[in-house]
Amino acid sequence: MQTTIKYKGKKKVLLTGGAGFIGHHTVEHFLKSTDWDIVVLDRLSYAGNLNFLKDIEVWEKENHRVSIVHHDFKAPISETTHNLIGKIDYIIHMGAESHVDRSIDDPIPFAESNVIGTVNMLEYLRHYQPKARFLYISTDEVYGPAYDKHLHKEGEPHKPSNPYSASKSGAEAFCYAYWNTYELDIMITNTMNNFGERQNPEKFFPLVVKNALEGKPVILHCKKENGKIVDVSSRCWLHARNHADGILYVLEKGKAGESYNITGEWATVEDIAKMISKILNKEINYVFEDFHSFRPGHDMHYGLDGTKLEKLGWVPPYTLNESVKSTVKWMLDNPKWLKG
Repeated sequence: MQTTIKYKGKKKVLLTGGAGFIGHHTVEHFLKSTDWDIVVLDRLSYAGNLNFLKDIEVWEKENHRVSIVHHDFKAPISETTHNLIGKIDYIIHMGAESHVDRSIDDPIPFAESNVIGTVNMLEYLRHYQPKARFLYISTDEVYGPAYDKHLHKEGEPHKPSNPYSASKSGAEAFCYAYWNTYELDIMITNTMNNFGERQNPEKFFPLVVKNALEGKPVILHCKKENGKIVDVSSRCWLHARNHADGILYVLEKGKAGESYNITGEWATVEDIAKMISKILNKEINYVFEDFHSFRPGHDMHYGLDGTKLEKLGWVPPYTLNESVKSTVKWMLDNPKWLKG
């Protein structure tokens, strides 16, 4: 069902990484909720897939409002590429290298894409689109682990735990510097574990569903002492469509120079697995692995405080329970996406 258009008035938005998982959900939500035109800037690497866009609900009806520009933002945007993009009202810089394990194996591409690439986008803003509003999409991981269920608030010190989160922290610093130095309209949002339709099969949600259906064990990260489980990994979980709605809200209501947490609901990985098990009506074989030995460089807990954006008036459209149910149902109806 198409969402009623909430944001009227013809505008044009440039979205980097729009062919990725979160990106294509953002395109879909914008097509449903606005009458804006969208330029997707994407290098179409392993993370980008035009089939994501072609599969969204309103693509056939609304794709005339979307144009695709192929570009790797590790390189500056040229005059030719700028002419393809045209005048822009909003720039959403979402594209990034985001796979933590890959960053641990090889940090250099993460510094190049996430730091240098962000500087290139900021330079494009400064020289070609100085009147545009720029929104940088960052992560909860810049704050490091959240101990004792602490929810990080905007402005807390960054303590990145791995090369990926360090590169995102560096990019945030450049965004703030460009706002302060050049008086550009720049904002930052931080988000957490996104899930939803068409997610990579190796990610937690589709992996739990796939393994449950195939009768395979599901690995859950925990902390063990003397062989006993003393803690289970937890996150704030956010459906990508809720994330997209939060982005849209910040674009319209946010203030230059500020950062905003777009947050979901807190739950352990065991909580999520049990929710999925109940929806599938299938018992799941859980295997608990000590997360430090299993995934060095990863944090046990992440959490964001959403009070600031809540006070601004944003309410997530869907609850965690509703989002998990709709996502699992979609996976059951579209088994090809579980195969990759």
